[in-house]
Amino acid sequence: MTRLSGYTLAAIATPQRMVFILTNDDGIDAPGLRALEQAVQTLNQPSAIVAPAGEFSGCGHQTTTQQPLPVECHSERAYAVSGTPADCTRLALHALYPQQIDWLLSGVNAGGNLGVDIYTSGTVAAAREAAMHGIPAIAISHFVARPLTIDWEQAAQWTHAVLEKLLSLTLPPAAFWNVNLPHLESGAMQPPIIFCEASTQPLPVVYRQAGNAYVYTGVYAERQRAPGTDIDICFQGHIAVTQLRV
Repeated sequence: MTRLSGYTLAAIATPQRMVFILTNDDGIDAPGLRALEQAVQTLNQPSAIVAPAGEFSGCGHQTTTQQPLPVECHSERAYAVSGTPADCTRLALHALYPQQIDWLLSGVNAGGNLGVDIYTSGTVAAAREAAMHGIPAIAISHFVARPLTIDWEQAAQWTHAVLEKLLSLTLPPAAFWNVNLPHLESGAMQPPIIFCEASTQPLPVVYRQAGNAYVYTGVYAERQRAPGTDIDICFQGHIAVTQLRV
């Protein structure tokens, strides 16, 4: 039996049901994952972390099938996986906690995952992978409006409110939630939670030439925002919630 950081896999994957599995694409040490963990702790339900060892932002739904996936136990209920967010979901559901998971939560991502971002987002891919296997899931991201910095304590409080709302709702088969928190000043009142449709408008595609290379210069905050779509709702300062399907 392989021993990792003083723990064995058998000792970690206990028979106790894990109501929540937490993951992300910013890596196991990211402050957004700590904010998500803080939000979940207030629900008083068992949880475990299965997250990438490093950052995989923008990796989309990439998975690893042609090489081993090293796993390191950071604590009794925290795994760092040398793989993508979708890999983490697969391992959680089918190797580490098989038949023990009620929900998979992914985030809180440092940056929005709005509209067509869902196709490139590792955060969203982790939730989508869970939905593919019949596990309800929620992807949570935090829009960044520079020069503001994210107040992660505030993000945890808003995430808790979102979870209380969404966990009380029933998801259709193969569906999952995509949540985007707005970027407001620290101490702002909790914004309303608004259910909306995902935008289908593309990101700004702008480049500047630098010798024989091209550098992307599109500005995320200047993207198109059809009225009532998730981009418009989030940019207005509200919490945008969309229901997505596999």
